[in-house]
Amino acid sequence: MNQPGSTAAPKAAPTSDFEVVLRLMQARHSCRAYKPDPLPRDLIEAILTAAQRTPSDCNAQPWQVTVVGGAALERLREAMYERAAADAPPSYDIAPIARYSGVHQERRRACGWGLYSSVGIERGDRAASREQALENFRFFDAPHLAFVTTSASLGMRAAIDCGGYVMSFLLAAQALGVSAVPQAAIAYRTDVIRAHLPIPESELVVCGISFGWGDHAHPANGFRTARAPIEEAATFIED
Repeated sequence: MNQPGSTAAPKAAPTSDFEVVLRLMQARHSCRAYKPDPLPRDLIEAILTAAQRTPSDCNAQPWQVTVVGGAALERLREAMYERAAADAPPSYDIAPIARYSGVHQERRRACGWGLYSSVGIERGDRAASREQALENFRFFDAPHLAFVTTSASLGMRAAIDCGGYVMSFLLAAQALGVSAVPQAAIAYRTDVIRAHLPIPESELVVCGISFGWGDHAHPANGFRTARAPIEEAATFIED
């Protein structure tokens, strides 16, 4: 689906289902700058309808999604940014990763510096790096935000299923020309979230997904992260 005002000709359809999936997964990226135009409601519902097909343990479908936009999102954006900028203690339902090390730390740093470099931030410029990091709490100016939550009674297995739901959401959005970014950072401000949204304590906040029409000319959207070869991620045992 083309964005409003786009005159780009549609691309030829891939020749197989696998090519469709591969193209979507290769084209998808974490969008960190958006146009202000809101999405049509039926487009958002189309994404949610597709994501609802996500498989889950015993088909429990343990996710709940709270979609925020308009004035409600602006109030949340202001409060979230203010809280984060003040370095207030985090508040979370699912603890963040305590420590990155080895190859995981290397990949994390490569991702961070890829972003900082794309927006002209030099290594060692802590003030500029902090300002860019705080953009997480403004949701990168996205016009929509979806919080994915799950019942605390279902435990961590349900949170894993929610990860599958997030990927389904991202691929459905990509297929419809909608940009998105999954955000763990904003899930570490549950005090702010619950002060503005009717998410009960019985629901664990897993993550947020900021989404909308991407501003593809913005330099923050000009870099891509690398992926490890399958030799580093997969082991084959046959004997």
